[in-house]
Amino acid sequence: MNFIDRKNPVLAISRIALAFAWIYQGLVPKIVCRSPGEVNLIAPVAPVYRIACSLITYMGYGEILFGALLLLVGTTWMFRLNIAVLVVLLGWVAVVEPGMFTLPFNPLTLNASLIGLSLIALHETKKSGLLPNGASN
Repeated sequence: MNFIDRKNPVLAISRIALAFAWIYQGLVPKIVCRSPGEVNLIAPVAPVYRIACSLITYMGYGEILFGALLLLVGTTWMFRLNIAVLVVLLGWVAVVEPGMFTLPFNPLTLNASLIGLSLIALHETKKSGLLPNGASN
């Protein structure tokens, strides 16, 4: 599978950047250096600290997997799913920890950027008809 398509570098760069963001966000603040902010965000669902930490670790693995899928599966439904997930996560932060929106490099700026990259990837995928392995939209 060749995700770096020389015929469409914009799509390749978009996919690599999206994958990097998800893999990094799953690995660093959730698995390697568990962020207190992550614990605060999951507290309404898992009020017991040990359970919250376990859930955060599983979420980290899920984000790493999602990032890999964005890199390897370049169909339009993956980019649409990415946009939907990012919107839902923004809503969750708005309800649970709205103060995070005032921080530098906050969830709004990150998610808006990733949604923008997803829209670019959607446009480029449709424009060039590049669907890996004969996949459909």
